[in-house]
Amino acid sequence: MQTGQKDQSELYQKRIPIFTRSVKGRFRRFKTSVLALAYAIYFLLPWLPWQRLDAPAQAVLFDLPGRRFLIFGLTVYPQDVIWLALLLFIAAILLFFVTGLVGRAFCGYFCFQTLWTDFFIWIEHLAQGERPARMRLHRQPWNSEKLAKVGGTHALWMLASFWTGLTFVAYFTYAPQLLVDFFTGQAAPAAYITAGILTLSTYVAAGLMREQICTYVCPYGRFQSVMYEPETLAVHYDARRGEAAHGRAPARAGQRTLAERHEKGVGDCVDCGLCVQVCPVGIDIREGLQYKCISCGLCIDACNNVMDSFGFPRGLIRYDSEMNLASPVPAAPKAQWKNLKTIGYGLALVLMTAYLAYSVATRGSFERAVNQIRQPLYVVLSNGDIRNRYQIRITNKAAQDQTYAISARGIPADALDLGNFSEIIIKPGHSALVQASVRLPLAVAAQTQRFELVITPQGKPAEAKVEYVRFDAPGKRP
Repeated sequence: MQTGQKDQSELYQKRIPIFTRSVKGRFRRFKTSVLALAYAIYFLLPWLPWQRLDAPAQAVLFDLPGRRFLIFGLTVYPQDVIWLALLLFIAAILLFFVTGLVGRAFCGYFCFQTLWTDFFIWIEHLAQGERPARMRLHRQPWNSEKLAKVGGTHALWMLASFWTGLTFVAYFTYAPQLLVDFFTGQAAPAAYITAGILTLSTYVAAGLMREQICTYVCPYGRFQSVMYEPETLAVHYDARRGEAAHGRAPARAGQRTLAERHEKGVGDCVDCGLCVQVCPVGIDIREGLQYKCISCGLCIDACNNVMDSFGFPRGLIRYDSEMNLASPVPAAPKAQWKNLKTIGYGLALVLMTAYLAYSVATRGSFERAVNQIRQPLYVVLSNGDIRNRYQIRITNKAAQDQTYAISARGIPADALDLGNFSEIIIKPGHSALVQASVRLPLAVAAQTQRFELVITPQGKPAEAKVEYVRFDAPGKRP
């Protein structure tokens, strides 16, 4: 076998620059609305004030030194990791549910890569002009004009990337103080490192790689076909209408109207190529469903605009299902949710979301756990009394220091021994262990199967928690 042959295919395809044309339409408006909302949330949330007694007045603050996440009025501690697990499960199920209904709609409108790439393309358009001007600028030799426009574009990209990274850091500290410390050289080294890494990664992903992130890095486009059904809505080109008997053809003299085109057997597609020019990943949707397609719908807007200009019906490119397109007379496209998989995803989504909401709404100000020390189960004292020992763990989930009192019910008042503790003070997000022992005369111990340990936050008797605890003695079954 010969090596070094020039016709061998390369491991990676060389990136061909994509110069997208701007377009107007409902899908473009929807994408812009989602982008504006997402950016407003991401960039403004760290600056939203929220009054707190024991933390900076910031609505969302991930307080790593304090081991807590402050989200408006909710304080989340590491002990609440079950909430994170539920959120990840809900996000995965939501992705599967949406994909089964409308394909890669998440990629087209809500993915971070899509949102930042869309903004970077807008910056490029602002600095260099519409698609023909950008293509002309790309081909021309380097001169002062090209240096100014291309350099300005990259400078704006870098500025947007830097502000993205700095905003991320602002979620982990008090944002106004971070701004002062960062530009005066007094911020923590981690702030500079994190902002630098995110600046570089955002610039590379949204400015330089763009669609290659979706094609080569993100795995979603590769396994999306597993979640597709024949009824799944996706962006499709109606080849039967667009090609007809003799294929698509430009709208030249003699084939400008539908009647003329149908008489000659050519399709409704006028082969203008605008659907390709507006595509952010550079595919031709007329070649069929492709894994690179992110279902953004911009080709639909472009095609509908062309159809309107010629007076042709809209929908040559549309959201539709393979099953509907293959039917003799396609019906109006609609989401088909009446199948077992989609209903299962929807049911799991509703149940897990409801459970998460219930868990957050009903969480108390503290958690407790009482474990009986079973080595040994009991001790017989010299006077014949029986002693059991217990370990009480209390976790304070309130936003301030809290004092707890521990008492017992169902046994004599002097039977509970907490050592030197009459009450215990615990900081927010911290836990404390209390060693307790219960001592009962033999006759009382023989009749006591269980008793109650009551943990009461000071000043909050309504939040008292009761634990039913076993008491072991000679002659009882373990």
